[in-house]
Amino acid sequence: MARAIWKGAISFGLVHIPVALNTAVRTERVDFDWLDKRSMEPVGYKRVNKVTGKDIDKENIVKGVEFEKGRYVVISEEEIRKARPEATQTIDIFSFVEAGDIPLQHFDTPYYLSPDRRGGKVYALLRETLASTGKVALATVVLHTRQHLALLRPLDDALVMITLRWPEEVRGLDTLELDSSVTEAKVDKRELDMAKRLVEDMTGAWTPGEYHDAFRQTILDLVEEKASKGKIETVEQGEAAGTEKSADILDLTELLKRSLGGKKPEKKPAKKTRKAS
Repeated sequence: MARAIWKGAISFGLVHIPVALNTAVRTERVDFDWLDKRSMEPVGYKRVNKVTGKDIDKENIVKGVEFEKGRYVVISEEEIRKARPEATQTIDIFSFVEAGDIPLQHFDTPYYLSPDRRGGKVYALLRETLASTGKVALATVVLHTRQHLALLRPLDDALVMITLRWPEEVRGLDTLELDSSVTEAKVDKRELDMAKRLVEDMTGAWTPGEYHDAFRQTILDLVEEKASKGKIETVEQGEAAGTEKSADILDLTELLKRSLGGKKPEKKPAKKTRKAS
């Protein structure tokens, strides 16, 4: 079983559903590290002044946001810390929308949610409610010191959380500047019928086990071949670790009654300001 990367609770009215967050995807790209070919030692990134080309000490580096071309506003580390959202360990649902209302280009990263600390019954209740209504839950959640917009939806017996891109991060289709040859195209019926037949001829079942990254596999095969011939260099590696917290649950029926009787003020995602250009 995969190790949870985060533990907390889904806030649903006055009900809290203890859950664990698990990664639903993993990166399988080949990671090429920089090495000094003379000594086989790791090569890192140096802090260099881009104007003088000289090395610069860490204590002389500040963070700035470009306000206008070539003009920056310096933001201190304390100001950055104060601006970061509070880590509440809660997935705060603030609305429910039709499952098909959210455009695909807003989707970012999927995660699996599993019930935690005897939260199975209320977890199943939310899953069945979403499945029977055809809706998804919109929520906010803080992961790795950053607030995310997210949706929750059922997937077979489980719940999935998908982080969404903030609206200002998504470019509109008008940026494509499609001309009339596309927007006002007159499709010939005979050509359309032929295209449909071609699609039908090429239609098959979704078989993910047959789809592979050919480049990655070629590199891994090459690594395996060279390693079998003893062409291996020893390089020191580092490690990192994380932390996790949890939440609790109360009587479900009573909390549902209270949620329906006296609704809490609707929680909306914090407004985000755009950088001046």
